[in-house]
Amino acid sequence: MVSLWHTKTADDAIRALAADTARGLSETEAARRLAEHGANCLTEPKEPGILRRFLTQMADFMVVILLAAAGVSLLTSCLEGEADLTDPIIIIAIVALNAVLGVAQEFRAEKAIAALKAMNAPTAKARRNGSIRIVPAETLSPGDIVELAAGDCVPADVRLIETIGTRAEESALTGESVPVEKDATVVCPPGAPVGDRRNMAFSGSVITAGRAVGVVAATGMRTEFGRIAALVMDEDADDTPLKRRMAEMGKKLGIGAVAICAVIFVTGILRGIAPFTMFMTSVSLAVAAIPEGLPAIVTIMLALGVTKMAKNGAVARRLPAVETLGQITVICSDKTGTLTQNKMTVTEIADGLGGRFDMSERNAPAWAVRAANLSALCNDSAESGGRLTGDPTETALVAAAAKTGFHKTALDRESPRVAEIPFDSSRKMMTTVHKTPDGYMVVVKGAPEAVLARCVVAAADKAKILRANSSMAARALRVIAIARKTLAEKPERADQDSLESGLTFAGLIGMIDPPRPQAEDAVAKCRRAGIKTVMVTGDHALTAAATARSLGISRNGRVMTGAELSAIPDGELAGAIGDCRVFARVSPEHKIKLVKAFKSAGETVLMTGDGVNDAPALKSADVGAAMGIAGTDAAKGAAGVVLMDDDFATIVKAISYGRGVFENIRKASHFLLSSNIGELLTIFAAILLGWESPLLAIHLLWVNLVTDALPAAALGLDPAAPDIMERPASEFGGHFIPLSLWRRIGLEGVMIGALALIAFGAGKSLGSLALARTMAFATLSLSQLVHAFNMRSETRSAFSRLSGGNIYLAGAFLIGAIMQVSAITVPILASVFKTEPLSPAAWTIVAALSAAPLLVVELEKKLLALGKARKRIDTIGVR
Repeated sequence: MVSLWHTKTADDAIRALAADTARGLSETEAARRLAEHGANCLTEPKEPGILRRFLTQMADFMVVILLAAAGVSLLTSCLEGEADLTDPIIIIAIVALNAVLGVAQEFRAEKAIAALKAMNAPTAKARRNGSIRIVPAETLSPGDIVELAAGDCVPADVRLIETIGTRAEESALTGESVPVEKDATVVCPPGAPVGDRRNMAFSGSVITAGRAVGVVAATGMRTEFGRIAALVMDEDADDTPLKRRMAEMGKKLGIGAVAICAVIFVTGILRGIAPFTMFMTSVSLAVAAIPEGLPAIVTIMLALGVTKMAKNGAVARRLPAVETLGQITVICSDKTGTLTQNKMTVTEIADGLGGRFDMSERNAPAWAVRAANLSALCNDSAESGGRLTGDPTETALVAAAAKTGFHKTALDRESPRVAEIPFDSSRKMMTTVHKTPDGYMVVVKGAPEAVLARCVVAAADKAKILRANSSMAARALRVIAIARKTLAEKPERADQDSLESGLTFAGLIGMIDPPRPQAEDAVAKCRRAGIKTVMVTGDHALTAAATARSLGISRNGRVMTGAELSAIPDGELAGAIGDCRVFARVSPEHKIKLVKAFKSAGETVLMTGDGVNDAPALKSADVGAAMGIAGTDAAKGAAGVVLMDDDFATIVKAISYGRGVFENIRKASHFLLSSNIGELLTIFAAILLGWESPLLAIHLLWVNLVTDALPAAALGLDPAAPDIMERPASEFGGHFIPLSLWRRIGLEGVMIGALALIAFGAGKSLGSLALARTMAFATLSLSQLVHAFNMRSETRSAFSRLSGGNIYLAGAFLIGAIMQVSAITVPILASVFKTEPLSPAAWTIVAALSAAPLLVVELEKKLLALGKARKRIDTIGVR
């Protein structure tokens, strides 16, 4: 439920909460309210036990198929009197490993909540029984009167009843980089975003200037902070694209395996083969149809991807995030601290009459130096050991003065402050009085309209200054005006009327939270890769639009606000977004709403962020990427990836690695499936032809778990293609194995099966059935080892230099070939595999047939390249 305390006057809020502003709550009343409302802390989410989590992992369709395969394998071996446990044990070990890895990643929500709790203020200054007491923040209740001062962390959601120059830093909650001015006298409309509720101080925010008194309006999970924590708990993390596509493929393989069982069984019965023999054969083939090693190979690939990414500044907190990175089509990025530096910086000083100094230039003119120095004097920030502390706007002004050659410590020493009038929102300015060698100097800084109204300026000049201010504001600069005047004597008191009148205008100073140096290039790389970059921020629309324009995120200047998003039904949002790439003044709920809208449109979404307000959306996105340096623990706990250098450009590197991993998983799947189809067709075709089985069950097991697994694992180490970030995102999305690839897999399976059958037929012509089976076994195994080299690229030749080298694949080939030859030539192994020694002529036939896949697929690639070239020529001709 949305809090409406910001819509009430201070007096109404005090009455509604039955508060006593003078004495506060009594200890008895405080205890009663604490019992009624509960402790001022965040509720821990109720999590399922380890057993339930483990069973959830085991309920995956692919896992069920694998477990069924293990059971059938065990049953088959027992019925044959062998009781071979090797295959079932390997399959069960693979399933258990994947389940354990999945369970280990399910504690992120608890860590996020713990981080949110740690950020809350542990103590608070509350009025109890007429005196100020330091009490544990968790004991506060609605109606408590609390005092706040600069540096205090706000302990609860507070309706302010007194403010004196109060400003609060709320960027972790709202995403707005500039501290918000607070005013207890303001009454806000019901629909005001959190960042615009100037009469409220929110739990977890920090008071950066002034002081305030307020009445506690909400505690614990009822605060804005608590609402975000609830979103983190309630927001279920969707299955990753990898998991969804693997499940889809698992279902297809399972259905296909059952169909194969039925077809082969019926075919064999019709040909007069014994029912029990056909049952054993069909079941063995159905088990062989499922690539049991694929889940383990995928896990290895993802783990290697995690290691490689970590070395380059991106730490994946869960394995599937690596693969999902490769399929990203939309990046929803927070502005403050992610695309920008979260550090206000002065970029321009103007005299308002045509003079303009860009801070990137050298040799500032005297009037610009004077304006910068004055802004550093009328300033409450502190400089110590080369570091600045204080309000971001004021530290930016001090840094600008230092850049012109004058440090605040030296300026304060030469012109010490003797009087001041603090900033307040009604005057919109701050005034200080300084002792100078010539007397005394009054310095005023504040909103340009307010300061200019107190200056002695000709009407024409005033109009020019206001136009200059408008020009700077249109470029999303935060503009501060500086004015001064001299006094002969020290003023008796800091009187507004006397000090803030008859001023001499000194200049306009423009500042902005600048973009990160690498952000623009990273956005451009994303665009070339077919990835949309979307800015989602709590900052003002004008500021967001200017930043997006400077980074190349938005070309049409369109901006949608949180209020506009709220007015659009969820079902219509995906269509309403259209080509909008900038969303401003958004709340945490809006961020989740946007992520879901993009996902409903078929996009794979990455959400970046560093603040508490980003945590729910980070968890909701396909991949959440938190900042490692500036990021809150809450954001890191909810994210799948942490960028250790807080560099937006690291996202591009991470996506590149993710694309490489995704492509390698697809290569391995392509290889395993085409190989398994070859095995199936070898047996099926032999039955249709009325031949004896070309392969024994132990041959299928050997090929499945040895000669298939080694090259598949080596393909996972294939280096990414040089153009991987120049290809459209659609190549890495859609179906895990698209229809065109299924066709290739089927044709390659036919090829491998045909080669094994040719070897079997040649063996029968040369000698016994055992010799024929040995040649078919050797050809099937070695041809698959050769075929693995075809998988490295769907378009480039295996011999192309652009394909790079893969010593692991070469090693897998050598090891697999040696093991296969050993299974035939070593007597002990030959007796196990029921093979016979081959003559030089037989080996020559086997070698020729085994090399055929490389030649056939190379020819296929050439024909595909010619077809694409012809299409391009035809397209140019049409144009």
